[in-house]
Amino acid sequence: MNQEQLNKILNKHKLWIDGGAEGIRADLSEANLRGADLSEADLRGANLSGANLSGANLSGANLSGADLSEADLRGADLTGANIDYACWPLWCGGLHVKTDRRIMAQLAYHFCAQDCDDPDYIKARNAIIDFANTFHRVEGCGRLELVGE
Repeated sequence: MNQEQLNKILNKHKLWIDGGAEGIRADLSEANLRGADLSEADLRGANLSGANLSGANLSGANLSGADLSEADLRGADLTGANIDYACWPLWCGGLHVKTDRRIMAQLAYHFCAQDCDDPDYIKARNAIIDFANTFHRVEGCGRLELVGE
């Protein structure tokens, strides 16, 4: 799929999100979107299951990066994708996504940066803190330290 075809689907999807009669929910399941520019795309509710998003740019130039909330990413390949400033779906549609070390360190960092005093959370957090601190933006966000168990 080329960028022009993708943009048409994204425009129809935007109309769907806005409740427009001409709108159609984006069904990009199993689509080859390798290297696609999805920066700042509103992909809320889109079906991206099984899609190849490896090397895709999901990062926006500002904090309004790609919105993947409620998107179905199950089985999608995001290896090498840039997810900076993107919204990751925290429901079943965000499970079983093929990622890489960079993305996992980013997600681990965000997990470890939360303020939770539950002893089980603290134990899990401290177990992965070294990995989380390999996050590519750790210098700007701050190195995380172990907390008391």
